[in-house]
Amino acid sequence: MRVLVVGAGGVGSAFVAIASKRDAYTHITVADIDTGKAEAAVETASNNEDRTRIVAAHIDASSEVSVADLARSMRADVVLNACDPRFNPPIFEGAFAAGCNYVDMAMNLSVPHATKPYEKTGIRLGDGQFAESPTWKARGMMALCGMGVEPGFSDVAARYAADELFSEIHEIGVRDGADLVVDGYDFAPTFSIWTTIEECLNPPVIYERDRGWFTTEPFSEPETFTFPEGIGPLQCVNVEHEEVILMPRWIDTQRVTFKYGLGDEFIDVLKTLRKLDLDSTKAVDVKGVQVSPRDVVAASLPDPATLGEVMTGRTCAGTWVTGLGKDGAPREVYVYHVVDNAWSMREFGHQAVVWQTAVMPAVAIELMATGVWHRPGVVGPEALPPMPFLDLLDEYGSEWEWADYKDRAPV
Repeated sequence: MRVLVVGAGGVGSAFVAIASKRDAYTHITVADIDTGKAEAAVETASNNEDRTRIVAAHIDASSEVSVADLARSMRADVVLNACDPRFNPPIFEGAFAAGCNYVDMAMNLSVPHATKPYEKTGIRLGDGQFAESPTWKARGMMALCGMGVEPGFSDVAARYAADELFSEIHEIGVRDGADLVVDGYDFAPTFSIWTTIEECLNPPVIYERDRGWFTTEPFSEPETFTFPEGIGPLQCVNVEHEEVILMPRWIDTQRVTFKYGLGDEFIDVLKTLRKLDLDSTKAVDVKGVQVSPRDVVAASLPDPATLGEVMTGRTCAGTWVTGLGKDGAPREVYVYHVVDNAWSMREFGHQAVVWQTAVMPAVAIELMATGVWHRPGVVGPEALPPMPFLDLLDEYGSEWEWADYKDRAPV
């Protein structure tokens, strides 16, 4: 499989370090507008002594033509979008123009409802991509969208639960929590603050079978969820996320939610950014220079990819499911994946959050290479068989698990 990775940030670089260890990847081009970052990613690759299997290139991710031209010249089979979702449209269209399959880790951005943003959905996450599904399907090409850890692994976990553990599903709730600590910083997000602001301050989406998709206030419906393996209880709140859009399309369920264990301090910072309009992406004039307030916030904080050496703890991503088990009795299960930062730094040189995000598309693209995962059109991970993915994920060195739960806590 020949892959073009667009974006050499934390996740793109981690993907190179992971995928280069696997024989299924015959060639990887990692491209960025900053070729120095792409070259640095190549330096971390394995099995690249002659420097021809893994190569760096320049790309303008905002240009469909730039993406298509590079994909063609590198004879890519798959384009992996490792940029933030602002760049989804040109990368998505560039991959299609080049005749490549496509994978991203976050879908096209939403636009809130014009008059009732906390009641009704406007343009939903991924609406533009789903609208193009017939054209992808007609050409026999697959656009696998939302294939990171959340969305991504969480969707595979939901499909696994539906197929293997339940006869009837009542609720699916993605729950994300961690006990990560970053030494030496008062505030240092472990993932892209640009994306975090987007998903946390947009109106969260909820799905209910009788009501469809609707929205609520940011940070609504707080609950205590107890994470496994000693991470423990965290308060989780509603956040906008792709799983709520994806899962009901392929899994029969009464309700879907997504909640983060953000913590009071993080929520207070996000609320302050909103009050000061520092979450805005609209450029403002600063002494004759046009700058986006959100870009200034991101530039002022440490790059999450560089925090691994001063970070300790674990991150947990998973899917909580309630319903009736195969025996018809009530059941509650959490299917999850935990990564310890010390392990990911030691084995791959990348911090836990970006490694956990990057390993999931690496597994998915390997399944695409073997033909095990292929469904033409624009699809989510839950549209594909889960066991090949979960079995291969174990081979990558960090095993997934599931546990019976009761009242949002391990039995």
